[in-house]
Amino acid sequence: MDLSTNLGRLKLKNPIMTASGTFGYAREMQEVVDVSRLGAVVPKTITAEPRIGNQPWRTVETSAGLLNAIGLDNDGVDAFLEHHLPYLRDVGTSVVVSVAGRSESDFVSLAERVGSQPGVSALELNLSCPNVSGGIDFGTNAESCRKVVQASRAVTDTPIFAKLTPNVTSIAEIAQGAADGGADAVCLINTVLGIVVDWKRQRPMLGNGMGGLSGPAIKPIALRCVHQVAQAVDIPIIGIGGIANIDDVMQFLVTGASAVQIGTANYYDPTISTRLVDELPKALSQLGVERLVDCIKTLKNPGESS
Repeated sequence: MDLSTNLGRLKLKNPIMTASGTFGYAREMQEVVDVSRLGAVVPKTITAEPRIGNQPWRTVETSAGLLNAIGLDNDGVDAFLEHHLPYLRDVGTSVVVSVAGRSESDFVSLAERVGSQPGVSALELNLSCPNVSGGIDFGTNAESCRKVVQASRAVTDTPIFAKLTPNVTSIAEIAQGAADGGADAVCLINTVLGIVVDWKRQRPMLGNGMGGLSGPAIKPIALRCVHQVAQAVDIPIIGIGGIANIDDVMQFLVTGASAVQIGTANYYDPTISTRLVDELPKALSQLGVERLVDCIKTLKNPGESS
């Protein structure tokens, strides 16, 4: 089986990626996962300056997922380049570095600096974090999205992926803005805004009040977004949201995703990513194909015969 897939100019050995913020900087997972077998790893999002993140609680389990308000807690780009990137260069697979900023100039500076580093396969612009002041603005307006992607594109030849939020009226319009700005692919989706309440104390459980919902509860939303964007935009899509087994992976692929990112499932099943790689050939054989690319965007219309 040929499991390779293309994300614009970046070719992956297989479509299984990790989602930013759920896999650390890969070093944390080296005892349980053979990272070299994955299509790509996406380390925790980095910012220009160190961030201490939001007040606790930062995570709360829900009946069908996880609500988080981490607030992009990280040591900043200097620490990433000095301590984490040297390790990531040797993990044996593609490394997609997630970056976030409060302003367009933040994104441009990070894109220029990180994109020039050896070992960085692509940049993921986190335009959609719901837990940071200003962090979601670029992902809710098509023109703002286009401008920040275009400005970042102008300072680096490294492939750029735009990670978008579902908390908008038309995600297809935002994705078109990213494509017009020069994005090689779009990542769909980031978390869905939610709140968990402690009724006895009469207050939200998260220190930040609202947070981002991930896990199985958001998979139908993510699939809907992938489907809508696949009809509107020609660039590749990376599907994210509630993926926990091979059936979930295949649902995203046939709906229009060229790759997927595993997020919340890493917390309770750290070996899931490599197991999904093992299970892909059998799933493809059930569709009667020998190349993964032949099953992408094959979703039939309602009522259409098999």
